[in-house]
Amino acid sequence: MRGHARRREGVLYFLFRLGAERAPGRRRIHVFAVIQAGGRQVKVVPGTVVRVDRLTAEPGQEVQFERVLLVGPDSVGPDSGDASAEVVAGRPFVANARVVGTVQGEVKGPKIRVFRMKRRKGFRRTQGHRTISTRVAIREISLTSDE
Repeated sequence: MRGHARRREGVLYFLFRLGAERAPGRRRIHVFAVIQAGGRQVKVVPGTVVRVDRLTAEPGQEVQFERVLLVGPDSVGPDSGDASAEVVAGRPFVANARVVGTVQGEVKGPKIRVFRMKRRKGFRRTQGHRTISTRVAIREISLTSDE
């Protein structure tokens, strides 16, 4: 395949997608949240490392995401173990919810090449860039009551 996409096991994966990576040595906590960071929506779970659009924070500094769109249990169904767990959706944001994380550093995304040409005219221009994103280790998701 050409461009910034590749095919693996019959499914198309885009290299530019901002995904989550499991932090080593962390146990899974059964709650998740969907946050808005830099115009994108990212699903976060405590103990994972996510890549978000570039932040102005320094490595090791704590960041808070207060634009939380959704908070809920990580697994919903008859086998989830907690019948009282429910999903809280915001309109547009969940009140009194926040996600706390620690900045680990900045990473560059894959090289994107833009090539323009006009046929039969000898006009060719190539331009490329790498988007810089910030790695954030998610520590906690908190949802407090209105009282």
